[in-house]
Parts: sequence; structure tokens; C-alpha cells
Amino acid sequence: MSPTQTAQTMDGTSLASRMVEEAAAGAAKISRRTGTSPCLATVLVGEDPASVTYVRMKRTRCAKAGIQSRHIALPAATTTAELIDTLAGLSNDPEVHGILLQHPCGPHIDERAAFEAIAPEKDVDGVTTHSFAAMTFALPGFVSCTPGGIMRLLEEYDVGLAGKHAVVVGRSAILGKPVGMLLLSQDATVTYCHSRTADLSAIVREADIVVAAVGRPRLIRGEDIKPGAVVIDAGYNSGNVGDVDFNAALTRARLITPVPGGVGPMTIAVLLAQTVEAAANQLGFQEL
Repeated sequence: MSPTQTAQTMDGTSLASRMVEEAAAGAAKISRRTGTSPCLATVLVGEDPASVTYVRMKRTRCAKAGIQSRHIALPAATTTAELIDTLAGLSNDPEVHGILLQHPCGPHIDERAAFEAIAPEKDVDGVTTHSFAAMTFALPGFVSCTPGGIMRLLEEYDVGLAGKHAVVVGRSAILGKPVGMLLLSQDATVTYCHSRTADLSAIVREADIVVAAVGRPRLIRGEDIKPGAVVIDAGYNSGNVGDVDFNAALTRARLITPVPGGVGPMTIAVLLAQTVEAAANQLGFQEL
């Protein structure tokens, strides 16, 4: 790209809206044919303001899509064992089709143990090791929602992945690691980077596709973006700032996600779509 060109922004808001409409249509079809509406259970430990807001937003979106929601608010002092019991109970409840454990749960909670208490068929947030294995080996299952949303965005904008060098900056269990596996499954060559990566800038400069998912504002500099690269900013920091220096990257990238309005809306859209899919699977409904 020349210095006078500007990258095209990838509109996650519009695509997510279409996906939610499709999920709503699927939920309505299931309800008409079976008499049962898809149901997502949300579990929140404590009263962290950001987590409370996220859960409220997800429940609101559920209602708009015709998906029932059941909210379980647990006190901050809840133990790992108590949380596991709650999740196991929801896993065994036939009226619940999907389970979302809002995280972080607090430093005293063993989150991995809690996640593993969610039945794989109800893991619509894609957080269990079963779901990670399914993503890794391209088996049936639910993807982690943010990585799933990223892949859907890349598909929407016809980004060919085969043979491309994708650099993932971040290695979290529900974002960095799974998105790398999903990219690899589409024949991209994947490099993982993280807080201990030496000379991060040099690696980013070689990337055809950059996925920034580390949670550090403007960590990825515009001058390090390879001309014509696709930039996916999955970070969100205070002040509506992503992990990429957006303005500086605009004149070098071909495609770029804004913050907000890029990856964020896609996360919830995938969650709703997977909840409807989970309900269809559990109710034996094959006509979505």
C-alpha cells in the first residue's frame, strides 16, 4: 500500500447483527417445533463491575434473540468446590442448553477446574479442554467465542489463509492459543508471540496476518505492520483502545478491525449462535 492509502475497516458490528438475526430465527424454529426455547445459563462469582456489565449485556442480547437466560449470581467468597457443584448441576439440568462462566472469577478460584465442570455439549463459550482439542483436531464441538468470531470475520472479508504467515500475539487459553489452532487448521503458518518474545517487532513485520490478543494498549506499532497485512485487534483497554496503534496502522494494513466495533460484537454473536446449536443438538432438532 502507498502512504496515501487507508486500510478497509472490518465491520464486526454489522456482521454480528446478521449472525444474531440468524440465531434468533433458529431459536424461533426450535421453539415452534419442540415447545422449548434455547436456554443459556450465566454464572457470575462476585460483583466485579465490568463482569456484571458483560453478563447483563449478554443476557440482553439473549432476550433479543429469543434465547432464554438463567442467571446464577454467587457471592465473592464462593469456593472452587461450590462453583464446581453449581456448574455440574447446570450441566445435568435438561432445561439448560448452554453454560457461560463469566471470568475472571477471582484469584482464589481454580478457573481451569471450574471450566472442566461444564459438560462439553453445553460449553458454548468454548473454554473446556474438550473444546480446545476439538478446535485443534478439527472435530465437532464448540469454538472459543472470540477466536470463532475472528475466523468468521476473516471469512466474511475473503481473507485467504492457506500459506499465509499469521502472527498471534498472546497465548491465553481462550483466545491466543485457540485462534492459532483455528488458523493452523486453515493452512496458515502460525507463530505465537507473548510477553517474553524477543524482538517482537521483527516478527510482526513478517506477518501477513496479525492477531493482537495480549491486553496491552497500542503494543503493536503501526510501523511494524507489513504493507498489505490483515490486522485483527482483539484487545480492549480502558479508553476504547486496542492492542494495535490503530491510526498508525491504517496506512499500512489492507484490512483492520476497529476498537470498538470489530472483534467485540462477534464474540457475543458466536456465543448466541452456539447456544442455539447446542439446544438443537440436545433436543434432537436437525432442521436449523
